[in-house]
Amino acid sequence: MPAPRPAALLLAPAVLLAQAPVPPADADRAAITAAALDYMEGWYEGNADRMERALHPELAKRILNVDDKGRGKLDHMGALTLILGTRAGFGKRTPAARQQKDVQIFDVYGNAATAKATMADWIDYLHLVKANGQWKIVNVLWERKPGPAKP
Repeated sequence: MPAPRPAALLLAPAVLLAQAPVPPADADRAAITAAALDYMEGWYEGNADRMERALHPELAKRILNVDDKGRGKLDHMGALTLILGTRAGFGKRTPAARQQKDVQIFDVYGNAATAKATMADWIDYLHLVKANGQWKIVNVLWERKPGPAKP
C-alpha cells in the first residue's frame, strides 16, 4: 500500500471543517429570543400586534388534555385564535409579580430553531422558522404547570 501523500493529508482537515455545522449567528439567537419575548410579553400585555409579529400565520399550538378517566385529547389552536385571545386581554389577568418570561434556545440549524418559553402558568416548547428573513413561531407544544394544592 503506498504511503499517504502530503497534499492529501493537508486537505483532510479542510474537508472535515467544510462539513462541520455552522454555529448560529448571534443575530439569529437574538431574533429568536425577540420572537419568544414578543409572544410572551405580548400575551401578558394584551398586545395583539406583538403576538402577531411573533407567529407564523400557519401556527399550530397544541396541548394534550387528559380527562378524569385518563383519556387524552389533543386540543389545537391556530394563530388567529391566539391573536384574538391576546387582544381580549386574557394574559393581562396574570399580575406583573407572577409573570415569568424565560427563554431557552435549544438548537438552531439553518432556518429552523427550537426553544422553550417558561411562563407563569405553563411551559411552551417552540419550533421557529426563519421565513423571509424573520424568525416566526410555527409550532407550539405546551403543558400547564401544576396549580396550587387544594386542601
